[in-house]
Amino acid sequence: MKFGVIIFPGSNCDHDMVYVLRDKLNQEVVELWHKDTDLQSVDAIMLPGGFSYGDYLRSGAIARYSPIMESVIEFANNGGFVFGVCNGFQVLCETGLLPGALLHNNDQKFICKNQHIIAEQKHSALTEYVPNGKILTIPIAHGEGRYYAPKDVLADMMQNHQIIFRYTNEDGDLSEDGNPNGSSMNIAGVCNLTGNVFGMMPHPERAADEDLGNTDGLMILHSIIHHLESKKA
Repeated sequence: MKFGVIIFPGSNCDHDMVYVLRDKLNQEVVELWHKDTDLQSVDAIMLPGGFSYGDYLRSGAIARYSPIMESVIEFANNGGFVFGVCNGFQVLCETGLLPGALLHNNDQKFICKNQHIIAEQKHSALTEYVPNGKILTIPIAHGEGRYYAPKDVLADMMQNHQIIFRYTNEDGDLSEDGNPNGSSMNIAGVCNLTGNVFGMMPHPERAADEDLGNTDGLMILHSIIHHLESKKA
């Protein structure tokens, strides 16, 4: 598969994503600068974490207007696979490709730690390789990670299986003590209605190397690769 990793001014997880996809998972990767418009015939677009444009205004609000995003929006609207992590998730919500918004954490503090999450949906491009009921440990690092959507939108998302990951405690309980930022319904990751655009706040690329003592993120990334391969077959 050929992955395009978008780099905005302020991105700081772009090379983490490139390294894991290229060196750990043997995928072809191209770096796409925010001023580009040519997506170079990639099979998938990855929007990495970081602080695009210094998180001025709102996280992702300026990056949404980068020249490359018009190409990304067109790619997504034509069924192309798009995945945003952390700041990338924020950017996708700003474009309207994903429902909801990411607000300041409840305690108004930046959070950086390992976090337990659980897959809400088994049959999605991000979760096929995640065993049923498995509690994943995936790092988070954000100041504006509190997922919010109106109650009617959340109800529709539940009905349409758009909630992909939820924050949990180590026992798998969807309780307040397992919710690090106050997200509605403990939501950690979602997809669009057609199931080709995904976003999550936790960083699977930071949990994908044996040297770091955590490879839970590989289940998510292997799922993506298998999904893309099966569509191309």
